[in-house]
Amino acid sequence: MRTSISLFHRHRFPAEIISHWVWLCFRFSLSFRDVEEMSAMRGVALSYETIREWCLKFGQTYANGLRRKSPRLGDQWYLDEVFLRINGRLHYLWRAVDQDGDVLDILVQTSKDRRQLSQAVKGLAMSHARSSQTSCGANDLVVFMKLS
Repeated sequence: MRTSISLFHRHRFPAEIISHWVWLCFRFSLSFRDVEEMSAMRGVALSYETIREWCLKFGQTYANGLRRKSPRLGDQWYLDEVFLRINGRLHYLWRAVDQDGDVLDILVQTSKDRRQLSQAVKGLAMSHARSSQTSCGANDLVVFMKLS
């Protein structure tokens, strides 16, 4: 019987070090040169090209693991409206928030355009829809999604 070979087989560094540098690149959006500098500060001699190759090879595996662990969005969404002054002009900031307080999307408008807002909310609901009905509450704005 043949055992499966590790993804990290025939690499110079142990799997823990490789996965740590790949994690740094993806988790904190660091450039390859930043990670190269951090590794040099810790006494590990790596080139940015090596880190780039590792990210290409192991990045998808890391991303799949993150996607599986990510929390699911709630079924109820709320819209918060905030008035802002940017350079002396009044702007409207809309935040879509689920029942757990996770921010789903942000929209900044110069005028209070309800049609544009409802299109943005519908697009958000389409991109995050899991169930047959998603409700959003803000000034009696309710969006019902029918999935086929």
